[in-house]
Amino acid sequence: MEMQPKFVRHEQANGEEILGQFDFSEAPRYSTPSTFAGLPRVDQVSKFDAGVLGVPFDSGVTYRPGARFGPEQIRAASRLLRPYNFDQDRFPFLAHQVADLGNLAVTPFNLSNAVKVIEAGIASATSEGQKLVLLGGDHTIAYPSLKVLAAKHGPIAVVHFDAHLDTWESYFGSEIHHGAPFRLASEEGLLDPDGCLHVGIRGSVYGRHDFSEDRNLGFSVIPASDFTTTPIQEISERIKQRLEGRNVYVSIDIDVLDPAFAPGTGTPEPGGLSSAQLLYLVRELRDLNVVGADVVEVAPAYDHADVTALAAAHLSYELLSIWATPGAARVE
Repeated sequence: MEMQPKFVRHEQANGEEILGQFDFSEAPRYSTPSTFAGLPRVDQVSKFDAGVLGVPFDSGVTYRPGARFGPEQIRAASRLLRPYNFDQDRFPFLAHQVADLGNLAVTPFNLSNAVKVIEAGIASATSEGQKLVLLGGDHTIAYPSLKVLAAKHGPIAVVHFDAHLDTWESYFGSEIHHGAPFRLASEEGLLDPDGCLHVGIRGSVYGRHDFSEDRNLGFSVIPASDFTTTPIQEISERIKQRLEGRNVYVSIDIDVLDPAFAPGTGTPEPGGLSSAQLLYLVRELRDLNVVGADVVEVAPAYDHADVTALAAAHLSYELLSIWATPGAARVE
């Protein structure tokens, strides 16, 4: 007889019941269905306020493929996540209803069609104001996500953690690819040009013009080299000053981390951030108006001991924690 794991339940002050994670005191983590952090599927709750949505798509990559398998690997790596986030003093899964929305069925054969399917899927999932963390997939998915959010909120300020600018022009005759989502978004007026920035940029580029064109699109840059000379608290303040008072989208390409911390990605660049540095910076965004987020470019075929997927799972957890009321559902 198969035993179905039970969910931890929490009754809010208004009488509504929240389904949290599976009760891992009753069922071992490795025996439960592989939703993100053991959360309920979206069809198991009457409504949800925040969630994760997998976008298993990597037809926009320009080098190593494999990020289409990222969402499931991130979910597998999320099994050890627990209900209380000490660093943010939040219960991300009990403060409001969080659910796993599964994966979008995205064609790998047609970039334009894929973008339309992703846009429609995100629009449907957020039709009542829900917040999403997208699990990529390659960075192309940020473009349709920003299309949806800009339609709801107006121009969006993007904080983009990445080794690369992702504001490049066409590759191989295609304007749509993982190195162009923020160029496309800027050219379509989806971005707040006074509030966008890249963090962690490093490595070789095509020329100085890459950075001048990037500035014209509305981005400022905090290069990875700053982290060797500047206290991280100061870098955090620079980020928050740029984003304060704006609708913010957080986009995390896992290759912002040094390959020592994230080898499982398509375009690794030495000299990146540590997991601890990136987690700290994401937590520091908790008082901003974050309207959406993604964690992309996890390619499990190049990973070792799941370290890349583990980093992505914990970053997703921090992003979900941002949307939870501080201290809500505290259990002493």
